Amino acid sequence: MGGVSAAGRDPGLQPERTRLAWRRTTLSAAVVAVLAVRTALRGGASATSVTVSALCCVLFLGFLWVAHRRIRALASAVRPPALAPRHATAAVLCAVALAACAAVLAF
Repeated sequence: MGGVSAAGRDPGLQPERTRLAWRRTTLSAAVVAVLAVRTALRGGASATSVTVSALCCVLFLGFLWVAHRRIRALASAVRPPALAPRHATAAVLCAVALAACAAVLAF
């Protein structure tokens, strides 16, 4: 077959791709948080919009914390440990809640 043998495999590529994916996702979350603040402040800031945009910022910081821990783990170890289930759950919950907050601000 035309595959790469186990001896020729570079174990550093997968952690690098994963690290880049975490960075892209963190950038996307930052854009959502910034747009949430912009939406809340544009056209008169109501208490609800300010609260939801503040929640977006807190959720972004939570996601950033999880992503930073994972990026450091991927960069420091030869073979990085698996992502802890509680960290994976926290990342998913932050991402879903961020999307829900963005949807509330959009409508």
